[in-house]
Order: sequence, then structure tokens, then C-alpha cells
Amino acid sequence: MDLSALLPPGRVLDDPDVLRSYSHDEAEWAPWELPAAVVRPRTAAEVQAVVRHCVEHRIPVVARGAGTGLSGGANATAGCVVIALDGMRAIKEINPLEKLAVVEPGVVNDDLRAACAEHGLWYPPDPASSPWSTIGGNVATNAGGVCCVKYGVTGDYVLGLQVVTGTGELVRLGRRTAKGVAGYDLTSLLVGSEGTLGVITEVTVRLRPRRPVEHTVAGYFSSVVAAGVAVERIAAAGLTPSALELVDRQCLIAVDEWKNMGLSADADTVLLGRTDAPGQAGEAEADALLACFDDAGATWSARSTSAQEADALFDARRLAYPALERLGPVLTEDICVPVGRVAEMLGRIQAIGLRHDTRIANIAHAGDGNLHPLLLTAVGDEDGKVRAQAAFADIITEALDLGGTVTGEHGVGLLKRDGLRRELDPAVLALHRAVRSALDPHHVLNPGKVFEQETS
Repeated sequence: MDLSALLPPGRVLDDPDVLRSYSHDEAEWAPWELPAAVVRPRTAAEVQAVVRHCVEHRIPVVARGAGTGLSGGANATAGCVVIALDGMRAIKEINPLEKLAVVEPGVVNDDLRAACAEHGLWYPPDPASSPWSTIGGNVATNAGGVCCVKYGVTGDYVLGLQVVTGTGELVRLGRRTAKGVAGYDLTSLLVGSEGTLGVITEVTVRLRPRRPVEHTVAGYFSSVVAAGVAVERIAAAGLTPSALELVDRQCLIAVDEWKNMGLSADADTVLLGRTDAPGQAGEAEADALLACFDDAGATWSARSTSAQEADALFDARRLAYPALERLGPVLTEDICVPVGRVAEMLGRIQAIGLRHDTRIANIAHAGDGNLHPLLLTAVGDEDGKVRAQAAFADIITEALDLGGTVTGEHGVGLLKRDGLRRELDPAVLALHRAVRSALDPHHVLNPGKVFEQETS
């Protein structure tokens, strides 16, 4: 039976230009193929019908949200069906009493946060792509963000899921209650699984009360390593800022050239800190952050004098990646190291750039050790591409050597499969494959992603 016969008119797309636009995410140089079709469902029942059809005919299924991923996790394979969930945008419920929301996977992160704010509530996970990325995609990669140094990542807020399994069943996982330990924690298993264990059709998330106004501090440093030392001093002082972000000069220049924000005149590297402790505690914590900046050798530090100024600084942090993209291909890393090794890892990244003659810019969720080296090449520079890929591999090696991980929030997808095999013991990889086979026995869900797996 043709897919079009299973769904309402307009749901199945097969125009080659449309297929191409849904064929890959934002991961530079991650391989992709044209899918056989793109399906844009509007209901969980429609998703289920598509998955059942694909299971019956052993057709690969690739689920995607807004396509903002940076690991190739949503890239199409030849002959697959892409299920684009960006059209499922309903915020079904915001419950102030239970402090939860129920949303479809295509809801944009910032749209959910704005809707929650109307009820005096807050959804904390805030990836840099929050104006565009969807909740379903955030769940699929267990996305982090600016405030996760204090408030955690997406998985810390997922209470329950509605999922179409690899056998075509539509099931509910998790709970709505504040506590619950009935059975295995299958909800957490699905979070971060990158579409390899099921297709998410609904998400129930935990909310928090709206927080106090944040105090913002900034410090200029002579190098990324010096800024890394400040990060370590902050952790050693027992401080937990609500954000602690690093932006180097290359990123600031790119943002200034694009948006003319005037941020790159005086600093090699900027650290941006925030605290949302209430009242006098917030004032004291902001002062303590500044003291750590100065103790680590900041060339300048100050508290922001206005909310507009503070927001502009963090806007520049969010704009860094798209600003660099305007200059040419950007291969994005996503390593995470212990906070006590941040300065050392930043130094190693600089050495790797020199060794491979590769320009590397740096942004980071520095407060929790999640570093995003951005490897830059010129359009059409094939030799530069090879050097950048070698540098990419070396950064992973160095992160693992320091006790880190290959991905803090972007997921494994295609780009980090080799790194994952190096990070995990073979017996642990076998456990992953066993779980995947149990939930997707026909191996139709996002095949080839995360780790290689034989198909039946």
C-alpha cells in the first residue's frame, strides 16, 4: 500500500527539492542521501500508521524536528522515509498546580517558555538554538543550554513520553506525578536516544516557578586558558551560577561584523556569568563571581548596569555559531570535560589548531565543562577540510584522555560514532545494541546512527 493512501492529502511529500531540504541537519560534512519520501504528520495516529507501514516493508525511518542538530542524527539514508514532526505544534496543557506541560514534539523551545511565563512558570532547558529548535529534537539529543550549569539538561525535565515503538505500537512512558518508580525508567532511556528507540509524539515536561531577575557579570581575559582558570576558581569557591559562558575573540569579531554590536574591541576572551539567587544573596554571589574573575587574572570585570546590556552580551553568545557560519563551513565539537580540566582542555585545543593548521574558535558552557570548539575552513578548501577533520578527531582523543566525553548535548549521530566506540567499553556497547534490538527488532529506526548495527 502506498503511504499516500494511509494519510490525509498533503502529508506525503516527494518533490526532489523538498526532499533535499529535509535530508540533513546542520552537521558539517556528515553524509546524507535523498529519502524516498518525507511525511509531515499532524497526529500520533498518523505517525503510528507511517511507522507500521515502514516496519511491514522494512523501510528505514528517520525522525526529525527543526533540523538544527549538529551531529547528523537526523540525516536521511537512501530509500528511507523521513518523518518531519515540526508540524505537530500543539501545547496541549500547562498545569500550574502540578507544574507540568504537555506538548507535541514540534513545539519550538522558546514558544513553550513564553507560554509557561504567562502562568508564572519556567521551562529551564535553553539550548543556543532555542528560538528555532523543537522540544522533540531537544528530547532526542538530551539538549543542554546556557542555564544547565545550575538547572540541568532536558532529561531532568521530561516526566513522560508518548512514543511509537519500533514495532509500531503507540505507548505512554513515565508519569505525571512528582514521584514514581514503577518499572524500569524507560522515559530516561528514550531521552537522548536520537530516534533509534522510538518516534516521540508527545512530551510531558516538568516546570519550575518563574525565577528572580538575574545579575549579570562579565570578565575579559587575555586567553581562553586564563578564562578556563577563572571557571575552575568559581567551582572551587563553591559557587553555582545560573550561567557561565565563554566566548573567544574570533566569535566576537564574527558577531560584530554581522550585527555591529561593538563587543570585540578589548578582549581576547569573554566570560559571561549570571546569578539568579534572590535579594542580597544574588548581590553577594555576583560579587563573588567577579572576585573569582579578578583572582584568575581578568584584564577587566564588571557587573552589567542594565538588563538591555546584559541581554546583548548573551545574545552575542547565541549568535556566535551562525555568525561564524557566514564565513564558511564550521565543524562543531561538543566535548565535555571535568570542570577542573577546562583550562587544560582549552590549551590542548589551541595546540591542536596549531598542529593541524586549522582555525579554531571557541564558545562554551564553561560552567559545566561543555566546550564547543568551532573548526573553521574556507569554502572549497579540500585540504583544509581534511586538516579540520583530523583536528576534530584529536580533540575527542584529548577530551577522553582528560576523563571527558565525546558529547555533552549534541548527540552522537554520525559525527561521533568513532568517539563513542572509544569512550565505551565493548561490553557496554553490546548492552546498548541489545537494548536497541529489543525496542527496534527490525532495525528500521534511524539505522546507522549513534553506533553501527547490523540490519536484519
